[in-house]
Amino acid sequence: MEVSRRIVLGGLSSLPTVMAATQASATSAPLPAKGQLSVPSPSPEAKALYDYLWGIYGKKTLTGQQESTWVRGSRYELNYIKRTTGKLPAIRGLDYIDPKDYKGVNRRAARWYRRENGIPSICWHWGNPLLGTGYKSSQTYFDLPAALTEGTPEHAAMWRDMAIIADHLTVLRDKGVPVLWRPLHEFTGEWFWWGMTGPEAFKALWRAMHTYFTAERGLNNLIWVLGYAHILKDGYYPGRQYVDIAGADIYAKDHGPQNELFQFVKGQVGDTVPICLHENGPIPDPDGLGPDADWLWFLTWHTQWIKPGEHNTDASVRKAYLSERYLTKDELKGFKPPP
Repeated sequence: MEVSRRIVLGGLSSLPTVMAATQASATSAPLPAKGQLSVPSPSPEAKALYDYLWGIYGKKTLTGQQESTWVRGSRYELNYIKRTTGKLPAIRGLDYIDPKDYKGVNRRAARWYRRENGIPSICWHWGNPLLGTGYKSSQTYFDLPAALTEGTPEHAAMWRDMAIIADHLTVLRDKGVPVLWRPLHEFTGEWFWWGMTGPEAFKALWRAMHTYFTAERGLNNLIWVLGYAHILKDGYYPGRQYVDIAGADIYAKDHGPQNELFQFVKGQVGDTVPICLHENGPIPDPDGLGPDADWLWFLTWHTQWIKPGEHNTDASVRKAYLSERYLTKDELKGFKPPP
C-alpha cells in the first residue's frame, strides 16, 4: 500500500497535532509477531538475516567494526583487526555522512554482503537540513516541531534529505542487499538535533521516516535498529511496529559487560526485539556476557577507539575475536536466503 507523506503529516499545523496523528497510527497498526520484521513484506535477504539474528541471540554475539574513510582508506580498521587476530568482523559499520561518499558507502556495503559474505550496517549522521551535511552540522539546533509541520522551510528541507537517502537505500534494495539501518542514533542525548526536542518529537520523526521509507518507497531490505545513548531516559520507544532491533551506545572506561545498559534497554522494549551494543569503545570482555548482558552484537567505533591505546589493546582485541562467544565473519552461516 502506498502511503504519501501528506497522509502521515499533511495538514498538521502544530506539534500536538503531529503527536496525535503518529500516536493514532502507532496504536492502530498491528504489532509484528516476535521474530517478524516491522516491514510487512520483507525482502528474502532481510528476512533470512533477521531469522539468523534471532537464531543466535542469547547464544552468540557478532563482532562489529565501524569504518573510517579518511585514514589510510576505508579498510584501516579492518586491516588492523585482520593483522592482529587473523579474523574480520561479522558486521561492517558504514555511515551516510558525506554526500561525496554516498555511492562509496553503497559500493562497500554491497561488496561486504555479496562478495565478502559479511553483514552491512549503515548509520546516518544527518546534518541540520537547513545548514547542510556533516558531523558538526548534525550537532546544531534544528527546529524539529517546525519540520513536522507542513508548509514550513524546515519541513521541506527534512523531506528533501529523507528522499535523497531513500534513493541511495533503494540502490541497495535493488541489488538484494539487506541493511542494519540505524538512523537517529543516541537520541536520548542532546548533542544531535533529533534528540534536542524531547521524546514526542523524536518518536514522530522516527515513525514518519519508517512509514515513508517502508510504505511509500518500498525499502523492504531494511532492519530498523533503534540506538539509545548511554543516558537512560524513558519515553522514547516509537513502538514495535517501527523497530526490529534495539540497542544503546556506550564509550566506557573498562571492558565490562554493561549489564545496567542492557537491562535498561530491555526494560524499554521487553523481549520483543533483540538488543545490541549499538556502538562501543572498549570491547566487552566476552567472559562477562550472559543473561544480564546478552548483546546481539558489538560495534566498535573507528580510528582511536579500536587501535591500540587507552580504549582497546592488541590483547583485548585478540581475546574478543578469538573467543567462543564472539562470531567473526568467517563463522557466519545461514544468514543469506537459499540460492
